[in-house]
Amino acid sequence: MHEHDVIVVGKGNAALCAALAAREQGARVVMLEAAPVEESGGNSRFAGGVVRFAYDSVEDLKRLTDLTDDEVKNADWGSNTRGEFFDDLFRLTQYRTDSDLSETLVTKSFETMVWLRSKGARFVPNYGRQSGVVGGRRKFFGRMPIEVSGGGPGLVQYLTQAAEKNGIEIAYETRAVALIYDGEKVSGIRARQRGKPAEFRARSVVLACGGFEANPEWRTRYLGPGWDLVKVRGTRFNVGDGLRMALDIGACPYGNWSGCHAVGWDRNAPEFGDLSVGDQFEKHSYIFGILVNAEGKRFVDEGLDFHSFTYAKYGGEVLKQPGQFAWQVFDAKVKDILRPEYRIKLVTKATANTLEELARKLEGVNPEGFLKTVREFNAAVRTDVPFNHTVKDGRCAVGIDPAKSNWANPLDTPPFEAYATTCGITFTFGGLRINHQTGQVLDLNLIPIPGLYAAGEMVGGLFYFNYPSGTGLVSGAVFGRLAGASAAKAARK
Repeated sequence: MHEHDVIVVGKGNAALCAALAAREQGARVVMLEAAPVEESGGNSRFAGGVVRFAYDSVEDLKRLTDLTDDEVKNADWGSNTRGEFFDDLFRLTQYRTDSDLSETLVTKSFETMVWLRSKGARFVPNYGRQSGVVGGRRKFFGRMPIEVSGGGPGLVQYLTQAAEKNGIEIAYETRAVALIYDGEKVSGIRARQRGKPAEFRARSVVLACGGFEANPEWRTRYLGPGWDLVKVRGTRFNVGDGLRMALDIGACPYGNWSGCHAVGWDRNAPEFGDLSVGDQFEKHSYIFGILVNAEGKRFVDEGLDFHSFTYAKYGGEVLKQPGQFAWQVFDAKVKDILRPEYRIKLVTKATANTLEELARKLEGVNPEGFLKTVREFNAAVRTDVPFNHTVKDGRCAVGIDPAKSNWANPLDTPPFEAYATTCGITFTFGGLRINHQTGQVLDLNLIPIPGLYAAGEMVGGLFYFNYPSGTGLVSGAVFGRLAGASAAKAARK
């Protein structure tokens, strides 16, 4: 049996933030990580590293990263004010997001970014994926000009180094099995450590071990038929253990349990995420082309908004198509602005010098249906409206169903390229109900459960139906920091 003040279950971004915040309060902390050290880090290891937080101007960004005078002068750094952040979050969740949780997330986001930097995290301008040069001046789009240096793996590395430096114990290959609960308070964890039973005692427990995205049985149970067939973008270890343990002692489920973050993902990617590839199986430049299904038909408005605001729901739309796949099709006019993930070696791709030749190469697609779709799309494009990939340019395709709202270009310039995608699930939206001020888990009567806290993907009530890109890492850090500090204060009383 092991004695500590605070146990943190998990070792991703949220868990590491919880552990570091608890240690700041003087608590003795142990982290229980189900994965071996080489696979540790949860879904955070697979994240691209973009971060969405509230900021007013480039002066705020200078507190997070070392921008040169030329960088400041030669770019439009924009803003993501609290009002803009709230608007995006409420709009994308159809106004279902919990107002208290979203208030905490938005208002604490910038100070949490500053805190992360104090813990050793490094941030750099998001030049590669969220910007473009127009008229000699760089413009960031999607209101995310900053990313973590080294992406998700970098963030986990920085925070792990901080945890080790601060004397936080990390127990690898230790899967939490059950909460130790006497009906009044939580006082520890029963676990399997390298195949053997182990018991960890503490005055507070923080659950930060992800959702159930890697559990096909739970995906089918909660998300619905067909969701057992999706690819898992991230870790194979997030199977809902933390949620099950909490629900077993009467914790209150909360949020969009039938919803998840799911994207367009390479059709032939492996079953689970591959750390050597990271998030590069994603294909997020669909906004500049068209998406067609097995019948050769379009099925979404590819240019409805920047990919940051549609990609997390369009994976689910791909899953609904015959055969659970879709091809993204582009011509040579946009090749240079496709994101870097289109140029990796592990990609399912077809190229051709004519549309007729391409039609024959789109595996599983009806060639006649595809050619008919392209003819109708090309004829519907408003070519009198200028194309500008850094703003919602209004260059649309009208009179067809579905319409395309922005970035519409006729497919008329060879060579043509197409990329096969399926649905890749990132994380599930359903979780536990927590106190937004402390991170403490609430029971079915909405009474705090003494000794139990939650953070990260396990927090229910933030995301419904959709998700603004970059919010997950910041949310994990905000609520991880909050839960860890509260757990430590309670334990030290």
